[in-house]
Amino acid sequence: MAKKTYREVLSRASSFLEEQGKEGYAIEFLFLERKNWTKTQWLLSMNQEIDVFEEQQIQADCEALLQDIPPHYLLGYADFYDHRFKVTEATLIPRPETEELVELCLRETPESGMLNVVDVGTGTGAIALSLKAKRPEWQVTAIELSPEALEVAKENAKALDISVTFILGNGLQPIEEKIDILISNPPYISQAEWSLMDESVRTYEPKLALFAENDGLAVYEQLAEEAVSRLKPDGKVFLEIGFQQGKAVQQIFQERFPEKKIELLQDLSGKDRMVYLHS
Repeated sequence: MAKKTYREVLSRASSFLEEQGKEGYAIEFLFLERKNWTKTQWLLSMNQEIDVFEEQQIQADCEALLQDIPPHYLLGYADFYDHRFKVTEATLIPRPETEELVELCLRETPESGMLNVVDVGTGTGAIALSLKAKRPEWQVTAIELSPEALEVAKENAKALDISVTFILGNGLQPIEEKIDILISNPPYISQAEWSLMDESVRTYEPKLALFAENDGLAVYEQLAEEAVSRLKPDGKVFLEIGFQQGKAVQQIFQERFPEKKIELLQDLSGKDRMVYLHS
């Protein structure tokens, strides 16, 4: 029997997935992650003989991808802002666009001692833990509505040895003291967008973390109302938004904070992605 190389087996698997209307690169991504190989290691090793167990793993991953299971759920983790976070079907998979939200918050908030920071809808804890890692002096509170997601966030905090305060709750309702920064990647997809979403997202990612009423604006309306009594006079708000929601979210916050500047910022793809409220 002719020996099979990594390249041959992966090429065949990728082509098979493409023929079935799936993303062929996903199997290559899974393979490199499971091997913990860089692209350079792949180029140096791709013509080596593959063993039977690795071939069986590729076949199993292909079958899972055909069922639209997201690759990160198969791995059980996702990398975000220099850290590795556990993910489960109870949590949204952290996206690169959200890293831009974290970067914006850090860039616009110079190291200035202890600030009271609240992350609403923390999910895996990616935003809260990433901020705390870069600004250890900040007092960071992470709020989450899903008990299952909150447990995952706590596990991530323990694994990363980063200390933040976790609260099971809805929006800013659990917060009584004044805060310096509100940051959130809330549910913002409207039910009307259901048919436009990738099947893997629709089937496996938690709907609680994805969908909101009132054309996806309900949570922004809630946060704006709750922030009125909780945000310090010089406080800031950083929000991730759907690419078609910029003007609407700006208006929601401008009505409640008429004295504030509200900027609409784009992600690296040039799409409206962040709203930044400041003095």
